[in-house]
Amino acid sequence: MARVTKRDKANIPAGHETPLDFAVTSRDAGTLTMVRNAIQHKEVMLAFQPVVSAADMKTPAFHEGLIRVLDETGRVIPAKDFMGAVEDNELGRQLDCLALQLGMNTLASHPALRLSINMSARSIGYGRWMKTLKNGLSRHKDVGERLILEISETSAMQVPELVIDFMDELQTLGISFALDDFGKGFTSFRYFKDFFFDILKLDGRFSHNIHKDAENQIIAGGIAAIANGLDMYTVASRVEHPQDAQTLAHLGFHCLQGFLLGAPTVKPDWKTSKNDRNAA
Repeated sequence: MARVTKRDKANIPAGHETPLDFAVTSRDAGTLTMVRNAIQHKEVMLAFQPVVSAADMKTPAFHEGLIRVLDETGRVIPAKDFMGAVEDNELGRQLDCLALQLGMNTLASHPALRLSINMSARSIGYGRWMKTLKNGLSRHKDVGERLILEISETSAMQVPELVIDFMDELQTLGISFALDDFGKGFTSFRYFKDFFFDILKLDGRFSHNIHKDAENQIIAGGIAAIANGLDMYTVASRVEHPQDAQTLAHLGFHCLQGFLLGAPTVKPDWKTSKNDRNAA
């Protein structure tokens, strides 16, 4: 098959897809169907990844609960394989609700656990999400003090005023907030003054191989210094090599997260089969 050039593609009549367009559309449609079926049959779960102290690289400060869905064969599908197709539509909001519900149930079953759950800023005005939160808090009042809600920088900056008001309301209930993927999107240090995030998570592109990258060391070190000066807890993500962990600890990050410290798992050591059933 001849390759379609940009000039050829520009001359393709409206309504006529290239083979690449068709493949992408078919893939996304298949992903949406898989996620929709998983939600309908409640074939969703959380995988848990530790966020450990940079001081000893062993002690978990908290765990992150990462949403997973099961396909028709029972295979566990990570969020990176479906979130891009659903994050801006109703399915994304439904997944946020399920992740929150699973996370709060897990916290209720494990009183010593602190857990972060991802959410999109788009879910702030989603009535079902807020109902899920309020129901969970009414049944287990101590859960809020151990719940961390992670909002990505890109998502937060789409509706900053809404996010600020939302955080003001929920922080009075003891809930903490983490600014995820900082440095990935519309990075501006003025946002430190506008938002009152409790935790800042450095985007993994700065952490990866940082021991070899002097420029990233300067940037990451500056971010850590400013965040620490504003009493924000700092986390470096995507830590995969011992040299990177040592560099990030030296730069002043409180905690580290990544495959070096522990991979996401649906069966963490602290979760018994009995508690699994209770949290389902």
